[in-house]
Amino acid sequence: MSHTWDPDRYLAYADERGRPFVDLLARVPAETPRVVVDLGCGPGNLTSLLADRWPGADITGIDSSAEMIAAARDIGGITWEVADLRDWARPDAVTLVSPVDVLVSNATLQWLPDHLEVLPRLVDRVAPGGWFAFQVPGNFGEPSHTLRTDIAERAPYAEHVRGVAVPASHEPDDYARLLLDLGCEVDVWETTYLHVLTGADPVFDWVSGTGARPTIQALPDGLREDFEDEFRALLRRAYPADASGRVVMPFRRIFAVARKAP
Repeated sequence: MSHTWDPDRYLAYADERGRPFVDLLARVPAETPRVVVDLGCGPGNLTSLLADRWPGADITGIDSSAEMIAAARDIGGITWEVADLRDWARPDAVTLVSPVDVLVSNATLQWLPDHLEVLPRLVDRVAPGGWFAFQVPGNFGEPSHTLRTDIAERAPYAEHVRGVAVPASHEPDDYARLLLDLGCEVDVWETTYLHVLTGADPVFDWVSGTGARPTIQALPDGLREDFEDEFRALLRRAYPADASGRVVMPFRRIFAVARKAP
């Protein structure tokens, strides 16, 4: 079963999900780019920040989710396209007639198991002297992910979720070395955010809108509810609320900004 995305559910934590994008963009010193592309633009709320930053640029938001692009089309002044990132990065791709001056990808590459192999092709789409900036989660060893894996590997769930999309990333030095080998100037770093969440099951609400969504959607009625109940209970234990009902969820993210040689 192919999963779909829910823009409203994703935007439930828009501020927390948006901060890494702002931190990434702050390290891109491009002044007057002509062509700017956001790969994996989601519902477009963050892509609009690119239009604010560079009002004279031709800005395109690309996402493989028709649901996300449908939500993004409410934002004017930006071109929106439904496309697979890997197709866009093909050497013979003709989506754009000009090289990209600023290429941004926020919390998207982790869905491509082979994204280290895709990165050189993305750099190829950047104009000489242009910028390529991306951010991926680096928290896949945390209970928010490992508990999903543990439950999904057991019967009766395993037979239904085998082969579903599961996000993963590499270490910062992996990205730094690859981009350096491509001849780029490189700035790579990591940050662990401490998100303060509230609600009955806030960590479940977070992961069920992103990393765990393909697994949950792959389960049939009945089993899906059982899986969710078990997952919620384990997450509550792993991320206990304090006396005021607040939950602190650490979230590590990995950032890379590369400038292509002029």
